[in-house]
Amino acid sequence: MLCVHSDIVRAIDEKRIVGLVLLDLSTAFDTVDHSTLLTVLQQRFGVNDVALAWLQSYLSERTQKFFVEGVMSQPINVNCSVPQGSVFGPVEFIAYTEDVTTVFGKH
Repeated sequence: MLCVHSDIVRAIDEKRIVGLVLLDLSTAFDTVDHSTLLTVLQQRFGVNDVALAWLQSYLSERTQKFFVEGVMSQPINVNCSVPQGSVFGPVEFIAYTEDVTTVFGKH
């Protein structure tokens, strides 16, 4: 944190533009849109054919249940989020967000 602060102060002293983005990643895995993720995996990472079909199957028809006042809800279809607790979840999230530096570069 001190290093970031120092870099920002130095950049401001040098009259450069400084951008800082802070992300709350506590529910980040819940925001991953399945169709966007599959498009990113296909177009940016070249995942095709059987592998893409497997991933699509892995993400499709997922449901989620919630506890409200100690009572479990009926299953709700989920078309976003990556399965937490799986080995593949973090990889999917990184693939989904890896091009953020490109967005900054364009602006």
